[in-house]
Amino acid sequence: MIDIVITEESGLQWVRLQGRIDSITAPDVEKCLNELVSSGQRMLVLDMRAIHYMSSLGLRVMLAAQKQLKKADGEIMICQPTIPVLELFEMSGFKMLFRIFSTREELQAELAGDSNSTREERIEISGIELRCIRKTVEFGSLSVIGTQEKLAGSRYEVSDVSTVKAADIQFGAGLASLGDSFDEYRLFFGEAVVLNHSLFFYPAVKRPAVDFMLCTQAQTNIEYRFLHGFSIAGSFSHLFSFESIEHPVELDRLSQVLGQIIPGNLFGLVFLAESKGVWGMHLKQVPLAENRPANGKDIFDSQNFSTWMNFPVEPSDINHILAGVGLVVKNPDLEPRAVQELFAKGSRVHCHAGVFSMEPLSKKPDQFENELKRVIAELPVSKVQHLMGQSRFHHGMVGIIELENR
Repeated sequence: MIDIVITEESGLQWVRLQGRIDSITAPDVEKCLNELVSSGQRMLVLDMRAIHYMSSLGLRVMLAAQKQLKKADGEIMICQPTIPVLELFEMSGFKMLFRIFSTREELQAELAGDSNSTREERIEISGIELRCIRKTVEFGSLSVIGTQEKLAGSRYEVSDVSTVKAADIQFGAGLASLGDSFDEYRLFFGEAVVLNHSLFFYPAVKRPAVDFMLCTQAQTNIEYRFLHGFSIAGSFSHLFSFESIEHPVELDRLSQVLGQIIPGNLFGLVFLAESKGVWGMHLKQVPLAENRPANGKDIFDSQNFSTWMNFPVEPSDINHILAGVGLVVKNPDLEPRAVQELFAKGSRVHCHAGVFSMEPLSKKPDQFENELKRVIAELPVSKVQHLMGQSRFHHGMVGIIELENR
């Protein structure tokens, strides 16, 4: 038998274990650690002063959880192990993979020395807990790609395609494809998001699957094809981590809260978040002139909508990682018409996101850029969606690019 007691102290989850960790009880320890990691906990301390026997199976369980947490800048630490347990860590070589402390005071002293020197603010607004790092940087830039005027009528022609080099688009969203000739790529346009110069798009075909091109700014020969969209570039002026206090955070509520902190009328956001329900939509057909509805009505008309749009009747993709790019506007009337057209009527946010497989995310805002690179490069992606404002998140991180007032 094993007893497991969980408490929280100074932002750490303390897991006190008492009894034996063997083939009978190791699954209980594994379930406990997995539940803590899945709930968003990143710093765990195993208090092992009451464990007098542990088999190698217990070590394997701890190592699996440690590997998951390390990816998210988290950690399992061992506190007050008994002599038999400490000898097992040493004999197996696992002592090098964990920080082990003989007393609670020793652990607390080391963590105090590890504290980040970056100034971090803690803010609570509208039921959202935020940790924020502010930076002094220049304003970023916004570019509108193509036009959405021909979308509703499905009237795009080859002359409407905008070619954008990967090196020239740091972050962005829109309707895009890949290929060298129009005949090659014309039937594969779909919802797209650009993250660190890498394009992910979801072709508007019967059985869509995400295609993507991983790029760096140095790869100037790669070209992306857009029917419409936007790109934002610049350094992050704010890095946030956020977490819901009681209920999941809706995209609209998050953007409104960020708008209370960011001074300008218009800003770009790049984010990673754990989904608690995606309300997303995507095209089923490419809006080319050759596909124009025969009834002469636009694709959003009630007679055509179900044929053209995959629109949710309930949220999907719960417990996935979303990596997205968006624009937030406070007062659309203050922006040029080309920018106003990027926002649906009554909406203050325009956002596309890739839906990636679930893995733990760091909760430290200064780790945002590293986490973004890891998600893009390592995690499988299943969709790219135009997100609606009721899409819900449990926690995540956001980088803000402030855009100069025009």
